[in-house]
Amino acid sequence: MIRVENLHRHFGGFHAVDGATLEIEKGSVTALVGPNGAGKTTLFNVIAGVLPPTSGKVFMEDEDITGLAPHVLFSKGLLRTFQVAHEFGSMTCRENLMMVPGGQSGETLWNTWFGRRRIAEEERALRALADQVLEFLTISHLADHPAGAISGGQKKLLELGRTMMVDARIVFLDEVGAGVNRTLLNTIADAILRLNKERGYTFCVIEHDMDFIARLCDPVIVMAEGKKLAQGTIDEIKADDQVIEAYLGTGLKNKETV
Repeated sequence: MIRVENLHRHFGGFHAVDGATLEIEKGSVTALVGPNGAGKTTLFNVIAGVLPPTSGKVFMEDEDITGLAPHVLFSKGLLRTFQVAHEFGSMTCRENLMMVPGGQSGETLWNTWFGRRRIAEEERALRALADQVLEFLTISHLADHPAGAISGGQKKLLELGRTMMVDARIVFLDEVGAGVNRTLLNTIADAILRLNKERGYTFCVIEHDMDFIARLCDPVIVMAEGKKLAQGTIDEIKADDQVIEAYLGTGLKNKETV
């Protein structure tokens, strides 16, 4: 679904992404792992249009999407979440979800004067969809809570819910488990798996929790120094000497040979 060819992103003399070439297969839950500074989030930002590449190409199902703006990619079904959730804190969880779809009738001044019935009908439909999403994510009880007052893990679920308010095709999740307790992390994992299997979502996940990755992801892509170092199943990655040296640590190898 996504193909990255010889992608570079430089910040002055620093090569955050340095010739990365990789593919994310349609229908997969792909993990992107590696040490801090490997270029994972920068790669996400370039694919998602947040940053322009210095050079190289990004394709989505053979369409060249290199350098397209985030809102254009959003309309094509490419979405991303962030390590720190970006919610409208004073709005309720339901209202946060209802804000997501673009092109709503209430966005134009003309319709606020002459299209009130259409606006009301759209809002009823969006409210019903938002409630379905909250139920799917098992956070219906938070529908009327201000989004700024819920926990970090619940905010991650709400971010995932935003992707369900539009026709998402591929979702990039940046450290979805960061700061999330184990119970909520399991809930997030369940939701990702259901979206993948029941709705055909493709996911690419940056994450450091190897248990979380082992449950969800195949394949696993390892980045180091701005490029792809290895790719395989979680067991293959854990047994790869280059990966152990660059990311997992020699302690893992010694432990597994005892």
